[in-house]
Amino acid sequence: MDNDDLAPTLQNIIDQKSLRWVFVGGKGGVGKTTTSCSLAVQLAKSGKNVLIISTDPAHNLSDAFGQQFGKDARKVDGVENLSAMEIDPSGSISDLVDASAASGAGAAGAGANVMQDIANSIPGVDEAMSFAEVMKQVKSTDFDVIVFDTAPTGHTLRFLQFPTVLEKALAKISELSGRFGPMLNGLVGGNSNSNEDIFGKLDNMRETISEVNTQFKDPNLTTFVCVCIPEFLSLYETERMIQELASFHIDTHAIVVNQLLFPDPSSTCAQCTARRAMQSKYLDQISDLYEGDFHIVKLPQLTNEVRGTDAILQFSEMLVQPYSP
Repeated sequence: MDNDDLAPTLQNIIDQKSLRWVFVGGKGGVGKTTTSCSLAVQLAKSGKNVLIISTDPAHNLSDAFGQQFGKDARKVDGVENLSAMEIDPSGSISDLVDASAASGAGAAGAGANVMQDIANSIPGVDEAMSFAEVMKQVKSTDFDVIVFDTAPTGHTLRFLQFPTVLEKALAKISELSGRFGPMLNGLVGGNSNSNEDIFGKLDNMRETISEVNTQFKDPNLTTFVCVCIPEFLSLYETERMIQELASFHIDTHAIVVNQLLFPDPSSTCAQCTARRAMQSKYLDQISDLYEGDFHIVKLPQLTNEVRGTDAILQFSEMLVQPYSP
């Protein structure tokens, strides 16, 4: 890459025509939601039809934009081509079998119980099933780009493992269904159609999840933006996350550093000077670790909160135009 390719902005993400999935993540309290909303706004301004999804249980999109969002995509007021939704990432596999179980006792109820037992034996499959439902819903829409405002690092890394977890789980369930289905039918003396419906629903997910898993590992389709602040714990989390993303084969080549102080050289504020000196130390470490391989975007500590569409629109400009104090 030449120097232009590694400009200190996210313009390269805006310009990437093939991009389908964008994840924004980092340690709690570093400005992930502000960054993800700002990036989504810039993608929408470029003409793309964009959906931003919060997968953080402590949803912040509604607060950020100043309007209420829920589990269905809703247009963001004041921003053309942008919609938002907030989902609960801790759903249960029981949601997928309740409908079948509710259709009657006997085979349907027994099938649901066996499905729940199988699911409980596979670590991570409960949340992964919720992820699958979201992916199914998202894939049925006509959005060009999906931006994920993720929860803090640990959950984000689990979230990105869900496709792989599901592929393995569904393959196991599919393998077992040939034995469990007939057994259940024989035990209850009922019709096997209900069991086939339960297993069929899960088996039908495999194609969608496999496709998503492949797309997440394609740098032409997916990228991850790491957000941090210039402090030890945040830098530590960022490095951990970058290493994990590499192990998942998920592309990441952008780091947003928030809350930077740019004190007036003539300032007599001792605290400001000391904090800037500390931040400079960690900025040097960030440069040593990532310069040459990452777009490093440096954003200032503001004197006011970034809340409301107008504030986000203004803040978002700093993602594509380097900030100058």
